[in-house]
Amino acid sequence: MKAIWFVVLAGCASMKSGETLVESLRAYNDGVRWERFAVAAVHVPPKERSAFVDEADERAKDIKITDYEVLNVDPKDDRVASVQIKLSWYRASEGLVRETQALQTWEKHGKTWWMVDEERIKGHEMPGLQEPLSKPEE
Repeated sequence: MKAIWFVVLAGCASMKSGETLVESLRAYNDGVRWERFAVAAVHVPPKERSAFVDEADERAKDIKITDYEVLNVDPKDDRVASVQIKLSWYRASEGLVRETQALQTWEKHGKTWWMVDEERIKGHEMPGLQEPLSKPEE
């Protein structure tokens, strides 16, 4: 119940006149990076927000993201974009820093951008990041 309350508050705080794609992807990825999951959850579809926060909180007990970098933003049209990011992360139980590249799919709904899909495209498999349906050659 606590997670839902924070998601609602964070959602109200960011529902100004609408954010650009760049503002939304920065807010989402900063939120994940700094473990501000309720802030990041504003940028996923509403029905997924509570589960997103709960799963991210659980994963954060061991997985720590040290940095992220936006590598490419590819707008498909004015309502859909693909964003490639590179994550640096480690397991607290191991301490070995790893790098993973992911492809995020963003969709605009009204004045709001939502991150609707995220999958690993290169680098180490990372908990919480879905594997692609077909494995690309590296």
